[in-house]
Amino acid sequence: MKKLTIVRFKPKPEHFDAFVQELKQASTAPDRTAILNSFVMTKDDEVFSIVIRHADKLEEDAKRGVQTLDGMRHMLQEYNELDRHTIPLTGDLVE
Repeated sequence: MKKLTIVRFKPKPEHFDAFVQELKQASTAPDRTAILNSFVMTKDDEVFSIVIRHADKLEEDAKRGVQTLDGMRHMLQEYNELDRHTIPLTGDLVE
């Protein structure tokens, strides 16, 4: 089984391009073997990370993604007090 994750980000305007580049590099790093495919989409002032992973490696790889994001949080605006810097959604990929 595969899992699909979509995460919304709202970079600060002055960091938009740099954030997109760092996000692309992070999701295509050679040691991210759980990732089967990844995409970065932009719409207006938001960035979306779309990642397909092996289901059995989701938890481990998601932790790695959060650690990577910790180094990029300074580039992001908060959505609100509950969601903070990201709005994530993960589910089973139906092919």
